[in-house]
Amino acid sequence: MYKAIVNDKIFEIESDDSGFVVNGEPQSWDLVKIADGYFHILYQNKSYRAEVIKADAETKMFTFKINGRLYTVTLKDKFDLLLEKMGMHNTASSKVNNVKAPMPGLIIDLKIKVGDAVKPGDSLLILEAMKMENILKSPGEGIVKTVKVKKGDSVEKGQVLVEF
Repeated sequence: MYKAIVNDKIFEIESDDSGFVVNGEPQSWDLVKIADGYFHILYQNKSYRAEVIKADAETKMFTFKINGRLYTVTLKDKFDLLLEKMGMHNTASSKVNNVKAPMPGLIIDLKIKVGDAVKPGDSLLILEAMKMENILKSPGEGIVKTVKVKKGDSVEKGQVLVEF
């Protein structure tokens, strides 16, 4: 399942053998690639010209121009939705105040120390939970003020691990 946010409207998208289902309704359309980034779409007997204006696969954000109107689309796949459900979704702000444990576990390695500057995506520590190693990454940028845990500590869900 996917979730698409299009200009602040949310759509749930699933695919099966017959095609796509959007918000519980089966959809049928014809899509033809005209050139790189340009498409022609037939949907409900109407013709649409679509152009990919911007595509950022890392953040899963896309901007399309369809018949002259701009649409911003943010996609979330099943893994993004699961992480969000577990409270591990990426925050929108670039400034980080702290990082909390997304689940109970054991700290098996620290990748940062007080005074380190971190950017979005930098590895902070490794949390072992359910016999799996989870690398917790920085959701934004900041300077490490305090590290509230050490290697070998057991932590609970929601416990503050690092402050910025």
